[in-house]
Amino acid sequence: MGNGSHATLVDARRRESSKSARISWHVRGELWLVVLACAFVLLQLLLVRPGMGLGWDETVYVSQVSPHAPAAFFSAPRARGTSLLAAPVASWSSSTPLLRTYLALLSGLGLFLALRAWRGLLPVRVRVSAGALFATLWVTLFYGPQAMPNYWVAVGALAGTGYFLRAQADPSDRKALWGVGAGAALMAWMRPTDAVWAILPLLVLVVGVRRWRRPQLLAALLVGLVAGAGEWVIEAYVSYGGLGQRLSDASAIQGGLGWNIAVADQMRSLGGRALCRPCAGAMPSLAEMAWWFVLPLLAALGLLLAVRTRRTATALLPLACAATAAFPYLFLIGYAAPRFLLPAYALLAVPAADVLVQWVTAPGRARRTVAVTLVALGVGGHLTMQYAVLKGAVHHTTAAHRDWARTAAELHRLGVRPPCRLTGHEAIPIAFYAGCASAQTEGHNTSTTRADMLRTAQHIPVAALATENGEPPAYARRWPSHPFGGLRILLGPAVRESGL
Repeated sequence: MGNGSHATLVDARRRESSKSARISWHVRGELWLVVLACAFVLLQLLLVRPGMGLGWDETVYVSQVSPHAPAAFFSAPRARGTSLLAAPVASWSSSTPLLRTYLALLSGLGLFLALRAWRGLLPVRVRVSAGALFATLWVTLFYGPQAMPNYWVAVGALAGTGYFLRAQADPSDRKALWGVGAGAALMAWMRPTDAVWAILPLLVLVVGVRRWRRPQLLAALLVGLVAGAGEWVIEAYVSYGGLGQRLSDASAIQGGLGWNIAVADQMRSLGGRALCRPCAGAMPSLAEMAWWFVLPLLAALGLLLAVRTRRTATALLPLACAATAAFPYLFLIGYAAPRFLLPAYALLAVPAADVLVQWVTAPGRARRTVAVTLVALGVGGHLTMQYAVLKGAVHHTTAAHRDWARTAAELHRLGVRPPCRLTGHEAIPIAFYAGCASAQTEGHNTSTTRADMLRTAQHIPVAALATENGEPPAYARRWPSHPFGGLRILLGPAVRESGL
């Protein structure tokens, strides 16, 4: 009887020790994710720099919630998620460095939570490696601290796919179901159409494949989409003439969605171009583009590894979602921007990291040494090139934003001060920098009429901007012209009447 009691006690202690070991390993794993997220934030603050200034699209999103300038025209493709994301800082402060720092911190938190969603599906070292692959891409670092939607679509896609796999494996996992809905809602909140493309494989599985059918999963996906895109759909009927009209307008602004092979355009943007429209000029060097071909290749090898180890879904599902998320930007629009493919890069990083980890931890000392050496050399070269491209992108972008700030200062010197209105070339970002409203009588950002512009110009300072060789709006051609920084600034009657 004494021996039996002793055996029971020993067994209980062993179980407790095993449980403690699991908890300890779990805590260490979470700490590695925290370290990665902190490093990601630090790299953004050091390499992108908070004082870079706001870009064109950023001024549109931030102006919706900022007291610094009137809200810019909000075109059909845009969604309010980015504006609301920036609102906790932008609604009371006009400091761009403060906004950048806040968004960098938030992006680090988002990366941590997205990788944490894969807990129980992949080892910690694979999750950390996948996060590092994604976080060290120049395009991820560049857009992480910006008031733009694409990084957050990527985070939502990465988290939602992980939670989907967890919910499928354990139908009783309520947290995973909530995670699926939250991931879909975040994507739809930022860009509704991107959300649909990114979760398309998930919808196909839960509807069309019998062993994947889970009413709870389908409900979580649909509720998430509705929660995220609901405001966008309501706004379509209130301000854009209906959902169909808004989608049609969005397509027109993007050059008309149809069969447009933009693969070469995306390749041209890899050298650090924020927007490639029209996309002409030489291709970047092979060294700058190499990672773009290696990442999907590694992901495909990761799929083969997953099939061999009987965990196919953990590689196939992110690959499928990456393919559908990238499809419209590779084949349906006639221009490119590197940020468009951020969701695909985040998802491809998962199976790519899996195969890299397997290589460097393979049995056999000689084989492992060769693998570690080759991977280390490849990663070192990759990081060097990513830094070089990022440095160039930050330099050119900062210079462009400083030009806008200088033009805004010149407008103030000429007497164009709030309340004021700008129109013409690059009027939207320059107006934000100057604290003015912006309006156009033609083009994708049409928001007023010629008669309204002429009437407004009689009462408040109005200026039309044109390039040195470009044509200003017809109604402004007789206004006094002032050359500045490659632009012509044409001043309306109210400015002239102020004595300038």
